[in-house]
Amino acid sequence: MALIEMPPGRDLTDALVERVLAAANARTPLRIAGGDTKRFYGRPVAGETLALAGHHGVVRYDPAELVITARGGTLLADVEALLARHGQRLPFEPPSFGSLATLGGTVAAGLAGPARVARGPVRDYVLGARLLTGDGRVLKFGGEVMKNVAGYDVSRLLAGSLGTLGVLLEVSLKVLPVARGTRTLRRHIAAQGALELLGAAAQRGLPLTGSFWSKGELYVRLEGCPTGLDELVPTIGGELLDEPAAASLWHGIREQTHTYFTSARPLWRLSLPATATATAAGVALVPADRVAFEWNGAQAWINGVERQTIDPITRAAGGHATLFRRDDTAVGETSEVFAPLPAPLLDLHRAVKRVFDPAGILNPGRMYANL
Repeated sequence: MALIEMPPGRDLTDALVERVLAAANARTPLRIAGGDTKRFYGRPVAGETLALAGHHGVVRYDPAELVITARGGTLLADVEALLARHGQRLPFEPPSFGSLATLGGTVAAGLAGPARVARGPVRDYVLGARLLTGDGRVLKFGGEVMKNVAGYDVSRLLAGSLGTLGVLLEVSLKVLPVARGTRTLRRHIAAQGALELLGAAAQRGLPLTGSFWSKGELYVRLEGCPTGLDELVPTIGGELLDEPAAASLWHGIREQTHTYFTSARPLWRLSLPATATATAAGVALVPADRVAFEWNGAQAWINGVERQTIDPITRAAGGHATLFRRDDTAVGETSEVFAPLPAPLLDLHRAVKRVFDPAGILNPGRMYANL
């Protein structure tokens, strides 16, 4: 396939630089917003809104090289639609949480969907970026090919930084072909049995690209050659879902419209060692109907419990917890939502922020207080 040069869209770099410089000189905090679909994630930010939605357009897309470059305000839906027309996709299956989600916000949030269990996190696919720093510099990191990376790759550091280091003006991502075939199975099974089944499947190297357990039901997704997948179905067992039902299921898990996620209660995300013992030790401490897990047990969800309940769970499981969504009544809540950092590591985070944002105006406090 030939290189595709897309219409230029809108490049608002100069206007954004002026806005950031004015804010830096006045020490005015800026709340960076693309589509604002992930505003719930992290600590609230007070300040003037710096809107990126108008800074949009796919700059370059080379299907043959599996690379796409687009401005930060480009709609995630537009990027995914373009890739789909060429039989390709974003490998980490990012959630959008709304039709206005942007590519820059997707990378800045660093959130991955069910496929992360097989394909890894967002940062693994970030090849390069153009970044507007808090003192008005426009810096370029990385490139558009996997081999064009030397030394410390700052572009990958931006994945999950929640805009605290700079404004993502442009990002280059590696993409992958859509799988030739997919099979989704549903089994009625207890949590411990599900974790053991998933652990055994992983050890065997089965092409498992999604797993989700909730309320006694386990869903498993396999991708690859259709013939080979049909031979593997009996290994997992259970009921085979038809393609529309399977697509709806995984979309609901990715976008958190699945019934488990629809509660208005606080939602905690636990990052855990990917072992049945560790995961079970943690989730056994709360009622089963409040627990779900995916990524073969490496990510668990718990809703409707308070912070003092989460701490012993994470200690028992050997992981850490994030308050992913607050209670609907917790408007303006400013307590920490991410796991506490050791003092030396927090000092390092602050030192890195000072390099990119000397005045501390970009999304201040979004991750941690005074950061």
